[in-house]
Amino acid sequence: MKITCEKKELTQAIQTVLKAIPSRPQMPILSGIYIKATDNQLELKATDYEISISCKINANIDNRGTIVLPGKYLYEVIRTLPGEYVEIKNNNTDNSINISSNTAQFNLLNMQATDFPVIEKLYGQINFTLKNTILLNFIRKTSFACSTDESRPVFTGCLIDINNSNIIMAATNMHRLALIRENIGNITDDNLKIIIPAKILNEFMHIFNSDIPEDIQISCTHNKISFSYENIYVISRLIEGQFPDYNRVIPKEFKTHVTINKQEFQSALDRVSLISRSGDYNIIHFEFVDNRVRISSDNPNIGKAEETINVQIEGPGINISFNAKYIMDVLKAIESENFIFSFNQPLTTASIKEEDNNNFTYVVTPVRTKAM
Repeated sequence: MKITCEKKELTQAIQTVLKAIPSRPQMPILSGIYIKATDNQLELKATDYEISISCKINANIDNRGTIVLPGKYLYEVIRTLPGEYVEIKNNNTDNSINISSNTAQFNLLNMQATDFPVIEKLYGQINFTLKNTILLNFIRKTSFACSTDESRPVFTGCLIDINNSNIIMAATNMHRLALIRENIGNITDDNLKIIIPAKILNEFMHIFNSDIPEDIQISCTHNKISFSYENIYVISRLIEGQFPDYNRVIPKEFKTHVTINKQEFQSALDRVSLISRSGDYNIIHFEFVDNRVRISSDNPNIGKAEETINVQIEGPGINISFNAKYIMDVLKAIESENFIFSFNQPLTTASIKEEDNNNFTYVVTPVRTKAM
């Protein structure tokens, strides 16, 4: 093999596929990046069997070939090279690969390419297209609500539910639920329910990020899903299991609706939660009354904090407490200037919605305190 390509493009391609390399590979070959040179194109691949990522870039190919190089070392070498172009070629004296740019020279050991797992294109029974901007917005507004407890895999992923061209993404850890919906008209199958690992969805925030809306081609089988976007191709295993019925979690109506300025509320909550963060449950108390909310925290080992801001209350006042993280997380996903906080009773599920946007819903369970 002998190829020449732009350092910037190669660095970005390595950084993309590197996300599929496990931190603790089951086999040495899985720590490597598979590189194939053919027809003025360089294809890079990596996999941990759960996730596979490939990326193609243009290159000048003098000699075709395939190699596997240690991924993390390759990335560090390429990104620190001094020149704009990189030359990669086989070293004829030993089983290594020579990497050069300007005056810099590196030799990396070539791993056995025939040992690398075969990554084939996925041909699913269900195929549809989503704009990258829509998918990323779905992920941003839901994946934070997933659980990190691997003993309950269903809750570590996001549900995609498609019915009659309506697509819903939902995530829950059984204490909170984030849900967003959108209408699209290019589904080949009217009914689809799959659970995608949040781990790979969160990586998409970097892989598919673009200010210009671009199509992502999505294909599904019963246990895998693929995403094709520009020069990037991703395959992920789906999570098996029954996702909870999200419709049963969302209350049909509320007695109290509070309109709140997001920036004021978020700033006050950030300050007051400084006291609660070191506590066992990170509890924040809210007292909604007379068009004001008093936000407070009390940590016997540190002290107390409270702050009051103006709000608009429709319905009876309420005293209620939450895990502060569960409220702060959703505020990061809210894009509107104001949001609506809705309640029934101090120990029943509450709801947060963006003002003038009914497509996004967040429900969260309060916590019981001594005063309750």
